[in-house]
Amino acid sequence: MGRLWLGLGLVLGWTASLMACFVAGVYFQHRHATRDLQQLVQENPYAYYLSPKIFKAFRFFDPQIEEVHHVQRIMKYGFPGLDDVRIYSDFVLSYDRRNRIAHWVCEHLQGSNLHGQPGVRRSSATYRPDMSVPSTFRASLADYRHSGFDRGHLAAAGNHRGHQVHCNETFFLTNIAPQIGQGFNSGAWNQLETYVRHLTQSFGSVYVCTGPLFKARQQGINKWSLEYQLIGSNMVAVPTHYFKVITIESKLPHGKPYMEAYVLPNAPIPQELELRSFLCDIREIEHFAGLKFFEGLRRSALFGSNYPNQAQVFRDFE
Repeated sequence: MGRLWLGLGLVLGWTASLMACFVAGVYFQHRHATRDLQQLVQENPYAYYLSPKIFKAFRFFDPQIEEVHHVQRIMKYGFPGLDDVRIYSDFVLSYDRRNRIAHWVCEHLQGSNLHGQPGVRRSSATYRPDMSVPSTFRASLADYRHSGFDRGHLAAAGNHRGHQVHCNETFFLTNIAPQIGQGFNSGAWNQLETYVRHLTQSFGSVYVCTGPLFKARQQGINKWSLEYQLIGSNMVAVPTHYFKVITIESKLPHGKPYMEAYVLPNAPIPQELELRSFLCDIREIEHFAGLKFFEGLRRSALFGSNYPNQAQVFRDFE
């Protein structure tokens, strides 16, 4: 009988050891797969959409899997569209393969990141094509050369000074579009970018969506025409207008956000024109762009929008 119990004990001991090894192997495989999944979600917007269900299945061992990453932070209020979405280290965009420019570029600006880090320099960055875009649909530096248009940023380089790689990536041609230089890129558009940074410094958290517009002109009753230029051998489209939709989060714990939207013509704009004269109903931008901005934010839940006076924004909103 003693030998029987001894044999049974040995069998149980071996079984327990094997089970422990099996569970340990499953656990480490789980951890490895979780890290791979988190990396995939960082790089692939479609994996990001599926991530809540996938992470739920992965919570068997670790119920506190970290799901917060930069895509979730930047796209907190939803994607305006899902055509060829591309994820960069500090902004997200949708690329228009036909026109060789972005449909939209989304950023989340935070006051703590605007001051920049030592050694981060715009002068260290260079304009270059994003080689991950198929060559058939890719713009080149030659397209802009002698075109008469500036290589205009959609996500401004001045918004991304936390790391040199953040600044460098704003110079990818996927984030660039043809802009009139004097009176627009170096004038009103630059003023708008500076204003957005001022809002960020004042309120701490600002979401920005920027992109091109191609606005038609009415030619008669129920008749419209659309005319725009193309530059370079790759036929990069020159937008007739540009938009910028801004959502400012309140500093108060349960405060409502405030929203502004601008549409500027891609043309020389007189210096005496007030920037707020280009305020636009967000629904008009959505109509022309075919996009839906900040869909995760109910318009009825806004504190306000498009105040006619800039001082009113800083006085009434907090």
